[in-house]
Amino acid sequence: MTVVSVSMPEELLNRIDEFADEHGYTGRSEVVREASRNLLGEFEDAKLEDRRLMAVVTVLFDYETTSVEERMIHLRHEHEGLVASNFHSHVGGQYCMELFVLEGSLEDISTFVGKIRATKDTLTVDYSVTPVDEFGSGPLAAAAANAGGEGHGHGNAHGHGDGDMPDNTGGGDNTGAGDDPGTED
Repeated sequence: MTVVSVSMPEELLNRIDEFADEHGYTGRSEVVREASRNLLGEFEDAKLEDRRLMAVVTVLFDYETTSVEERMIHLRHEHEGLVASNFHSHVGGQYCMELFVLEGSLEDISTFVGKIRATKDTLTVDYSVTPVDEFGSGPLAAAAANAGGEGHGHGNAHGHGDGDMPDNTGGGDNTGAGDDPGTED
């Protein structure tokens, strides 16, 4: 097996070591290999290819790192055809949360999430993907027909994340609903 040197903050390395101990991994290399396989495979779900998708992407970062917030603004504008809505909130006294609602193809969503993950100083990136195109003759279409066509169903959520939010999850009072791609503070 090839040995690879990877740079990471001490805090992240400590979290990986703790995770390995708590979950019975033989060491950090095994954790990093599994995480790498999961990251590389998460957008290879053939069921989602060539479908219209909606995604919710949540980013948590430290309040003091204005470069992350600036990057989020830049990405929102760069992908304005993909970003259906955007919401900014303060979480606790130290963190900011950026939430994006996306609508587009698997490739476009994957590109967007990849750019967010590549943003230096993000603490966590979490997302879920749901098909929003026609469901054909499956169980969701049958359920809608039984409801007189007035109900709505949700596709199979496909969630992925790479970390836990800190325990101080008291949030702001913002209501980021709607189609306005602007942020609210």
